[in-house]
Amino acid sequence: MKIAINSVFFLVLSCFFLSYAAGDSHLSNRVTLVATEFEPYIGKNLPDNGYVYELFKEAFERSGYTIEIKFYPMARARYFAERGDVDGVIPLFNNNSLQDKFVFSSPFPGNNIGLLKKKTLETTRLAEAIEMLADYQEKLKRYSFGIVRGADALQNFDPSNLLNKDSVRTNLQNIDKVAHGRIDFAVIDKYVASDLMVLKRPNLIGQLDFISLPQVGKSFYAAFSRNAPDYQQKLKAFNRGLRSMVQDGSLERILSKHGLNQFRASNNNSITLTIGIVNNPEMNVMRELSTEFEERHPDINLEWKILTENTLRRRLMSDLAISEGQFDVMMIGPYEAPIWAKNGWLKPIVDLPEKYDLNDLLAPIRQGLSYQDKLYALPFYGESSITFYRKDLFDKAGIKMPLYPTYSEIMDLAKVVHAPQENIYGIALRGKAGWGQNMIYISTLINTFGGRWFDEDWNPTINTPEWKAAITYYDNILKMYGSPNSALNGWQDNRDLFAEGKLGIMVDASVLAATLNDPNLSKVHGKVGFSFAPTAVTPKGSHWLWSWALAVPSSSKQSEQAMRFLRWATSKEYIKTVVNKKGWGAVPPGTRHSTYQKEYLNSAPFADLTFRAIKKADPRDFTLKSVPYTGIGFVHIPEYPAIGRQVGIEINKALRGIITVEQALDNSQKFATEQMKRSGYIK
Repeated sequence: MKIAINSVFFLVLSCFFLSYAAGDSHLSNRVTLVATEFEPYIGKNLPDNGYVYELFKEAFERSGYTIEIKFYPMARARYFAERGDVDGVIPLFNNNSLQDKFVFSSPFPGNNIGLLKKKTLETTRLAEAIEMLADYQEKLKRYSFGIVRGADALQNFDPSNLLNKDSVRTNLQNIDKVAHGRIDFAVIDKYVASDLMVLKRPNLIGQLDFISLPQVGKSFYAAFSRNAPDYQQKLKAFNRGLRSMVQDGSLERILSKHGLNQFRASNNNSITLTIGIVNNPEMNVMRELSTEFEERHPDINLEWKILTENTLRRRLMSDLAISEGQFDVMMIGPYEAPIWAKNGWLKPIVDLPEKYDLNDLLAPIRQGLSYQDKLYALPFYGESSITFYRKDLFDKAGIKMPLYPTYSEIMDLAKVVHAPQENIYGIALRGKAGWGQNMIYISTLINTFGGRWFDEDWNPTINTPEWKAAITYYDNILKMYGSPNSALNGWQDNRDLFAEGKLGIMVDASVLAATLNDPNLSKVHGKVGFSFAPTAVTPKGSHWLWSWALAVPSSSKQSEQAMRFLRWATSKEYIKTVVNKKGWGAVPPGTRHSTYQKEYLNSAPFADLTFRAIKKADPRDFTLKSVPYTGIGFVHIPEYPAIGRQVGIEINKALRGIITVEQALDNSQKFATEQMKRSGYIK
């Protein structure tokens, strides 16, 4: 009874606040919408709340409206919208049964409904039969189709309701049923399926296939409530803004940012290579200089998908999860290369010409991209983590940064240079959640504080004293001496703050040194000092080892041409081209012995320390206590992206003050334990 009363109270309270908000929303220039989380299209844990969120913000702003979007479960969102308490609900499919309550907007991209199945399920000619759908064959009736109750897209999939359906509450339940053979197909969105596998069921990656359903609608809609005042005016405003965004390319830009735009096909007799890379300065130089490659290979066009780290990793993994094969060249690192090679997802690097000089590659970088002594990716640049500091601020304060600082010393030094009244903050560490954002740094922090991810028997060790000491330090130093937005900032944000002269200390990737030392990009060029990454209980694992490298997925149908691009972009010749056109400061660091010649060392004050840090990092011996894994800044198992992402989210919540450090570690321990049990590491 108590639970029921609380539920009713919550509903009444929610209605009150929504009604209050609605009073403002019906002013001529204000719109309030409710949305359900539907990753990867819209959700609280997505960059900028996802593509749909960004689309509506910009579309309404173009029409002179301010907009507020609130997240609720779908049933509650529809309830509020139907009453007219808010202006509408997003995103929806165009469901005929809702036409009496809602008026639908112009369509926008979003729906990719298809069928998910086990690779082992024999489906000869099934796809052709399903595509016809006008006249179901008897053989279709022997299959079972998993559906989510209330899913609007199903009216297009089986309008006559002839197929054998199995209803569940969530898409994840459907995926599990497919994996265990309890249904033959899951009716599911392609990106939803792949992302759920990456984030919740990494043990299933590579085991399932996706069949597209061309006859099912490919669009989302906004549903404006007929009970809300001015709904026609606001509908027209959104459609007008959407049309404008389509015309000037803004819709395509937002889709591309989130990795959701459709890839273009090859033209005429030329071959188009689709290249997925991270949005780093060095990669943008690669893209700029790639016209030289295209001039030498007129039969090859390059299509670039340049994404943030979190989005790139998610899209590459989701591409593999459902065997879609959209990429010809992938930018990956030493986490992915051995695991993906073992699973047969990458083409081996063979028959390199003598002039490529394979032995010139730095041994730690080359080993990290190999599996069973075979190379599966070619390194574009390599990095470790180091300490950056403002020499001028340190000189002014009469303090010195040791070459080998401790975290205790870093705390003291950050306190001295912290001057928020002058818009200068003591320190920046990665706060944005993500296994390649906050967790690659935090993993090194755990290592040097004497902790580890797992014990020798693969039991998670996240809620241990070592973790608590490390995360408490991290939480304290950023709350006391970090910038106001520390929890939101990734490496790009911290780099920009440092370049603007707003930071005293930063611990991050050595590759950022080039930007901070560039007079065209940094206000503090010439004032930046460099030291090794800090240590605590042990120096082991205090600095990571990473490289961004180029690989060709086995699914590419143009692997020969893709390999040509790999050889060009990672060659000595490419480095010479960068030097000639951009200068030594723009050279991709950390991959070749030949790069570290006298001229480079004299031109880049950070080069020698970067070189030494990379050579010192040992992915096979980086923890105080023994462990069954390798990695330094990550754990070399397929489950790590899912575990690392969730732990990163929990620690980020603690940094934002939503939960305590102890709660974050307990939640993380529970999640990691459940994942390791599901994957069979522990009982």
